[in-house]
Amino acid sequence: MNQSIALLVIRLITGILFFAQAYEKIFKVKLKNVVEVFGVQFGQKQTTKLPFSWGVYVSSYAELIGGALLILGLFRSVALYILAGDLLFVGLAFSMIKPMWDMQFYFPRIIFVAALLLLPQEWDRWCLDMLIR
Repeated sequence: MNQSIALLVIRLITGILFFAQAYEKIFKVKLKNVVEVFGVQFGQKQTTKLPFSWGVYVSSYAELIGGALLILGLFRSVALYILAGDLLFVGLAFSMIKPMWDMQFYFPRIIFVAALLLLPQEWDRWCLDMLIR
């Protein structure tokens, strides 16, 4: 029972972290402004033509959808693969901007996603996936 509750807490925290970050970028800050900030950091003036600008959009929606799926406990493996790919992209993008970047927000997410990928799926009893199985 303790394993199920521990996994639920980790899954919910991870989902909330990704969902809240994406919600902020998409609906409050607006993705156009996020692309602009990254363009300035890359030293570009025309941010719409940056090769990574599409990545900001894809990454943000991956975080929103993946976070929501984790919160619901729906398609857990798919959500984790999406978020793991997102973390790879984000790590590459930030490393291109500044090789020695601050990982204080990135590091907990990578640990949570890795933990959820490693923990047995059978322990995740408090999720919508259990209703489907």
